[in-house]
Amino acid sequence: MTTTASAPIAIEKRGAFQMFWTGPAMRKMRRNPLAIGGLVITLLFALMALFAPLVAKPTGNCLRDLDMTTQNQVYNPLGAPFWKAVFTPPASCYKIQRLSFAQEPAPPNSIPGATAPFGTVNGYNIFYGLVWGTRTALKMAFTIVGITLVIGVMLGAISGFYGGWIDNLIQRFIDVLFSMPGLVLTVVILTILRAKNPGGDPTWPIILAYSVAGWAGYARVIRGDVLKTRQLEYVDAARGLGARDMRMIIKHIIPNSVTTVFTIAVLDLATIPLSVAALSFLGLGFEPGYSEWGQLVDFARAWLKPEYWYVLVFPAAFIIMFSLAFNLFGDGLRDALDPKTR
Repeated sequence: MTTTASAPIAIEKRGAFQMFWTGPAMRKMRRNPLAIGGLVITLLFALMALFAPLVAKPTGNCLRDLDMTTQNQVYNPLGAPFWKAVFTPPASCYKIQRLSFAQEPAPPNSIPGATAPFGTVNGYNIFYGLVWGTRTALKMAFTIVGITLVIGVMLGAISGFYGGWIDNLIQRFIDVLFSMPGLVLTVVILTILRAKNPGGDPTWPIILAYSVAGWAGYARVIRGDVLKTRQLEYVDAARGLGARDMRMIIKHIIPNSVTTVFTIAVLDLATIPLSVAALSFLGLGFEPGYSEWGQLVDFARAWLKPEYWYVLVFPAAFIIMFSLAFNLFGDGLRDALDPKTR
């Protein structure tokens, strides 16, 4: 009796991206229309921020600092001004285009020879401020969340991994931070920093103030996950093979503990621009005329009348859509990454 050997079964090799895209988390994400809608709106805001010079063309000092003689030069990708405007625009480009010095708002498209589809307030072009303000919002959101996330994850992981007096010291310091309202603490720190450099660029003082006040929430969340992760077998195996503590924390503990804190970070991307806008509304943020959404809301405060509806409706719509998009995407991401809901 003869037997024939069967041919080996070919196993399809899949790359890391393909495995991620076809994984259970992404399958659930793709079935969530609200999360996909939030992601699409977020990407639209990102494109608007990236190509802000093409949507709201440079004028005045911005045009001069970009070494441009005409606005249409910004549409030429073969020229140096295009790349400079898109990736490294000078500070003058963030100044809202001022079409007049009239305090009374002007209706949309009412100024001859100017592109102002959202009208003006205090002479400032609302459309220009909103478009370039999108770049400010995303820059501040990702910078602040990135810094606070790194600090919070590292300190929280160290606290949960070592325990003992190290854990007690870090957690008591976090309790002190939590004993004060976050906005009040941020305002106090920002006031001190601005007092040392009056009239200077408030970007880094704002980032530093939010970073000092914001990392504690991430640290407490990841500490709880690390307390569970450090008891797993692969951590004991790595320790038995002689892995150092910092290597275990960075390579094994943190990657398997960041799911929860990562989804919280995505949700926080929606709240940071609102908080920065609140600072500008209180007079502690950017100087008047800077492309930032809170500035435009502050300008609209004196013109809350039905005939001037556009001075508040358009800035409010941008802020609401931005916050809603990140919240929808963050909620969908949280549900997709939670194994209990799969």
